[in-house]
Amino acid sequence: MNTSVRALLIALSCAVAVGCAKKEEVRPEPTPAPTPTPTPTPTAPAGDNWTDVALLASKPCLVARTAYFDYDASNVRSEAQEMIRCHARWLQNNPGARMTLEGNADERGSREYNLGLGERRGNAVRDLLLANGASSAQINVVSYGEERPVCTMSDDSCWSKNRRTEIVYTVKQ
Repeated sequence: MNTSVRALLIALSCAVAVGCAKKEEVRPEPTPAPTPTPTPTPTAPAGDNWTDVALLASKPCLVARTAYFDYDASNVRSEAQEMIRCHARWLQNNPGARMTLEGNADERGSREYNLGLGERRGNAVRDLLLANGASSAQINVVSYGEERPVCTMSDDSCWSKNRRTEIVYTVKQ
């Protein structure tokens, strides 16, 4: 073959090769989307975790620990009923937990009468706890009568604050 034909074929081959070659696009590397920083999970216990001691300080019905009474010693006010059921559930789920119910009375009546009244009030709360699943081994009742008033004025609004039973946990688990 002639050199000029050979050169033409080589030139043609190169032209075809260059024309058929794919042009490679240069694209910038995609920047990865920023990874969101995980927010810390709150340490408050789940609503169904009735064995977590932190629940005693975070669940409103367990934070409340005072049951008030009407003038009659055995009638716990209706607003305390749910709170008492909640504490009974806590005791039921934590068999090692122990509480003392501190019964109190207002200043009216003799010292002996008020001690008996405080005990009846403590027992009224105890009975509601037992009816809602608590164990009697978990509950101790003490009466302070009129000895620990939260209000010292001599009027109806003050006396109503002193007619109460306070729940005090002695062992939380």
